[in-house]
Amino acid sequence: MRLSGWNLGCHRNNTGWYSLSGRADSSRFYIGLDDTDHPDFGCTTATFDDLLNLLTKSVDGFVCLERRLVRLWPFAARRTRGNGALSAIVEVPNNQSEKLRDNCASFIEDLLHSLEDHLDVDSEISPVLVISEYNFDVQLYFSAVRGEVQKSDVENVISVENYFSGKSNWGLIGASAAIAWYPNAHSSWELIAWRSEELIGKKRLVPKEVIMQLDKLHSDTFLNRDPTIDKGLISPRTPCPVLYGIRGKSYEAVEKAHFWIQEQAGVERAERYAVHRTNQLSDDHILGFESGTVLVNPKETKGAHSSLKVIKDGQIVSLVAFKEGGDVNKLLRKLQIGDHISWVGLKSPDFSVHLERLKLNKPTPRIKHRPKCCSQITMRSAGEGQPLRCKKCGLKMEKHWVADIQYASEKYDGWVEPSASQRRHLSMPLSHNLPQKL
Repeated sequence: MRLSGWNLGCHRNNTGWYSLSGRADSSRFYIGLDDTDHPDFGCTTATFDDLLNLLTKSVDGFVCLERRLVRLWPFAARRTRGNGALSAIVEVPNNQSEKLRDNCASFIEDLLHSLEDHLDVDSEISPVLVISEYNFDVQLYFSAVRGEVQKSDVENVISVENYFSGKSNWGLIGASAAIAWYPNAHSSWELIAWRSEELIGKKRLVPKEVIMQLDKLHSDTFLNRDPTIDKGLISPRTPCPVLYGIRGKSYEAVEKAHFWIQEQAGVERAERYAVHRTNQLSDDHILGFESGTVLVNPKETKGAHSSLKVIKDGQIVSLVAFKEGGDVNKLLRKLQIGDHISWVGLKSPDFSVHLERLKLNKPTPRIKHRPKCCSQITMRSAGEGQPLRCKKCGLKMEKHWVADIQYASEKYDGWVEPSASQRRHLSMPLSHNLPQKL
């Protein structure tokens, strides 16, 4: 169904912000959806938009107050592409509550039928739609954004009448966590624009020059491009229905940017769009930065990845930096035993910490060379137990090395991070805030 590029999903008042105050004759519901996409097709954001548009048309008085896009733990065993789940806060008249549930059940039933060829036991698709009249404990969200959550953990707190699924219900974790997320005043926003069905799989038409102008003209949007490689970041490179996603500081900022893009020559026209409040750039997946002392010199592995061990509060910690980490990887490789450093990273299932930011606090002195004398001639020793001597003038001095304590810290002064195209959705850029201590 063609929607002519308009947002039919959620309501906002004339201030541009959602009105979350309830109506006396209405009931509020929280709806969550996850695990509907496949690596080769589909997109949970588009499926969720289909659901909300259906409810808008089918349930009298239905109002969507806010959409949310929630990224979860990057190492989750059954993570989806982008590892994001969707939720929405909606209101319906009290006499439409059952109709709302019935339409949600029918939607999932139709979705499961359309995916039945892919819903085998080992399938990566396991759709679940959660609907609840109350919000879930925010600790469910933090558990899912900071570590592995088992289905049984969620099933113990979510009653079966509150969700719809097929035989497999892995999507219950993400859908419930998306409902449990509680945003704050610093939450970011993302507008997602979707393509016409007949264009899905074809080249996206969003010229690089337009993205460069977007970056200059719309300062309240961010992560539109990676200037280090002159690459746009708003359009995915997968065969999914998304045309682009614009991230920014407010609902108004991303919507204004979208309208501007759609007016530019050479840009593919979006069929529809919606704005989501998100936990992206929140650093919710980590607890803060840690500090320690380098125990061993860095080890470089195949693929230019690097690792070393540090000691922190009597515990040995393994730090890993990947080639894609850019300055993080470069700084790690320059570290030496005795350097005192701070880091921000995500503990992986093998207990190593995958670095996201790195800082050299206090370098140990780097040995550079023997002292020099006449005309910068390096002084030499005649052998063990012998002093240093200048071959030109004969000056002698006690044997020692000249060290440089500023080595490495001069180029990497303060925190470093990967380039924009290599950061996680959840990672907070240094331009937004410096890391906070654990």
